[in-house]
Amino acid sequence: MSAPHCRLCQAELVHTFVDLGMSPPCESYLTADQLDSGEVFYPLHVRICARCLLVQLPAYIDAGEIFSHYAYFSSYSDSWVAHAKAYVEEAVDRLSLDSGSFVVEVASNDGYLLQHVVQRGIRALGIEPAANVAEAAVERGVPTEVTFLGEQTGRDVAARHGAADLVVANNVFAHVPDIIDFAKGLRELVVDDGTVTIEIPHLMRLIEGNEYDTIYHEHYSYLSLLTTQRVLAEAGLVVVDVEELSTHGGSLRTWSMPAERAARPSDAVASVLAAESAAGLHSLEGHAGFAIAVARVRNDLVEFLVERSRRGETVVAYGAPGKGNTLLNHCGVRADQIAFAVDRNPFKQGRFLPGTHIPIHPPEKLADVRPDYVLIMPWNLRDEISEQLHPVRSWGGKLVVALPRLEVF
Repeated sequence: MSAPHCRLCQAELVHTFVDLGMSPPCESYLTADQLDSGEVFYPLHVRICARCLLVQLPAYIDAGEIFSHYAYFSSYSDSWVAHAKAYVEEAVDRLSLDSGSFVVEVASNDGYLLQHVVQRGIRALGIEPAANVAEAAVERGVPTEVTFLGEQTGRDVAARHGAADLVVANNVFAHVPDIIDFAKGLRELVVDDGTVTIEIPHLMRLIEGNEYDTIYHEHYSYLSLLTTQRVLAEAGLVVVDVEELSTHGGSLRTWSMPAERAARPSDAVASVLAAESAAGLHSLEGHAGFAIAVARVRNDLVEFLVERSRRGETVVAYGAPGKGNTLLNHCGVRADQIAFAVDRNPFKQGRFLPGTHIPIHPPEKLADVRPDYVLIMPWNLRDEISEQLHPVRSWGGKLVVALPRLEVF
């Protein structure tokens, strides 16, 4: 079988970044009548391109299969909605947006961000491929088109609605297999002196924090600022500023402009690039060693669960995020080690985690069962969730995170 090719520069991909074995699509939650049917597992074998350094997962699954009906609703995270609101306030102030402005968000989900734009009397449009999620946005008062963004789609939307002063793309840039076509779609959507902001999990932080559970089939690319610049340049967009964010274990927010009108990049751009270079991310060799750290995380979690099982203690999971399924499947966990998961999202309640078949219940189940340990799956929301789980302490229960390292508290 021939090696896959880089989605940015088309070079052959012969170098491994990390190989997590086989796993089902992380958002393919099962109903009870599906438990006795076969599940399809796909490789989670991440490569790095020796020519352009883009870390990437080959498109084992078509994006339409993953995103046309989606289980993730952004508004179920209070901290994420607050993050979006703060961003809107910053963007409105920074770009002097007003009632005459137009804002488009790509992968707008359930309107979690654009609702704050609409509330300010600014014209907004969401572009969201999952019809079930887009429906929730429309109910929230956010006009939304159900489609995937590409160069042609961007051109069509701009022809019908006009080009936008601000185009937002939060945590979607890594989710598209044809990342150049997507970037060209962003360029089609924005006016010549407009701004495109992108939020991406930062590869440098993923490596530092052993955040390997953020590797799953929906994430086709794992981006540094350097590779983000290279992708955007293919679409005629220039990164003029960057912010380092704490979200998703460490993210970047890039501010880009069309090359014809782009300002000189800020000092922050040079600073982040220098940090990446110092961390080794601007060379092929600097990406080595991640697989060893991943094996350490897996071994620690498995040993913890085996010991709890020997002692007859109950462990359950809080949250059923997609990334948690990468961790649990890679560790070979099953329902005899984690009895169940709870999640606030009604869509997931009554279903089962893919691969592991761990049942998902409403959060109220915790008080009924009073488990000895609660494993927090969305570790990036540790503070928010720890506060929600304060009652667990009342019966002597303890909280656990597996990443960036196993910790009981």
